[in-house]
Amino acid sequence: MLEPGDPAPDVTAHNQDGEAVAPDFAEPTVVYFYPKDFTGGCTVEASEFQDALPEFADLGVTVYGVSTDDVATHADFAEAEGLAFDLLADPDEGVASAFGVPTEGGYPDRVTFLLAGGEVVAAYDGVDPNGHASEVLADVRREFVVGG
Repeated sequence: MLEPGDPAPDVTAHNQDGEAVAPDFAEPTVVYFYPKDFTGGCTVEASEFQDALPEFADLGVTVYGVSTDDVATHADFAEAEGLAFDLLADPDEGVASAFGVPTEGGYPDRVTFLLAGGEVVAAYDGVDPNGHASEVLADVRREFVVGG
């Protein structure tokens, strides 16, 4: 798994709208991996990132969710949960592999990365979805906001 200080990988994946997305990791970015759309913990995590999205945006941080679900499933999940950030489809596990995220049984582990300046700033392994978005937001403030 990538660790702080490691260079950010170059990845491209399709979002829930079927558009190819290549995140710019020179800019502050959160990439969170989750096992599966429409499951309890994954729904909690997505909802909490959605609730915190205006604060992330105010700080210039882009949020991406990644799972091995396909574009159509992501589209249904994003619509059902009112998600306004990109969910990246990774059915071939290429994005997970680029980040070194294990995909046991075809489902990625719950891992989050904070990236900026083309490198990993923080990595969160074994994430508890409850309160995780707030934890990452606090770290963003600490890392990128003067006096944060």
